[in-house]
Amino acid sequence: MKALLSRCEAVALVFILKLYFNASYQLTGLEVCSRCGGTVQNNTYVGNFCSSSAGRLDKRCCLANDNSSDPERITGLDLSNCSLTQVENLSGASTVVVIDLSLNPITNISDEVFQGFLDLNFLILPEDIACPGGNASWQQMEVKQGDQLCKDQKNVCNQTGQMSMNCPENSLCGPFGPGSFECRCAENYHGYKCLRQAEFPVLKVFGPLAASTVVISFLLWITQRRKAKSL
Repeated sequence: MKALLSRCEAVALVFILKLYFNASYQLTGLEVCSRCGGTVQNNTYVGNFCSSSAGRLDKRCCLANDNSSDPERITGLDLSNCSLTQVENLSGASTVVVIDLSLNPITNISDEVFQGFLDLNFLILPEDIACPGGNASWQQMEVKQGDQLCKDQKNVCNQTGQMSMNCPENSLCGPFGPGSFECRCAENYHGYKCLRQAEFPVLKVFGPLAASTVVISFLLWITQRRKAKSL
C-alpha cells in the first residue's frame, strides 16, 4: 500500500512540475505582450493575421496553440507606434510568425535580436530600417506605404545540406533566424567543435542529473507537506 502511495505521489509531483514549467514559460513569454500599452487593432497586419489564423488577441500579442493540451504560444506581435528607439530583447516571442515594429523612431536593429526566430515569415519595419540579413534571408523585400516589408524567411545555409564552409569540420549549418545560422554537429559527432566521434552519452550525462533533481524536488515536497500537516 505504501509503495502504491509513493508511486501516486511521484506521478503527482511530475504532473505538478510540468504545470509549473508550462506556467513559467507562459509568464515569461507574455511579458513582451505588455511592452507597450494598448491592444492589437483590427485591420492591422497582426490583427488580420490573428483573425485569419483563428488566434486570440491579448494586449499586443496574438496567441495560439496546436491543441488544447499545449500551452499557448505567441504567433503575432504588434509593437507598432510604441515610441521605441531601439529593439534589444524580444525574449519569449521566438515562436512568432508576424512582427510589426512600424511607426517607431528606431535607428538600428541588430540581427541578433531575431536569433532563434525560425517561424518568422513577415516582419514590418520603419521605412529606413533594412530587413535583417538582407536578400540572403528573405524571399521578398519592399517598401510600401512608408513601411519596410520583409516577407518569407529563407534558410541562410546552403540548400544542399552539405557541410558549410562557415562551420567547423564534422558539423552542419542550420538556420537560426533571419541573418543568423548555427553549426550543429553531424551524426555521431559531439563535443567541442564536434571533434568527438560516437554517439553523445545522453544517459550518462543527463541521467544522474535528472534523477538527483527529481529526488531533491520530491524530498522538498514531502518536507513541505509534513510541515503543512503539522499546522
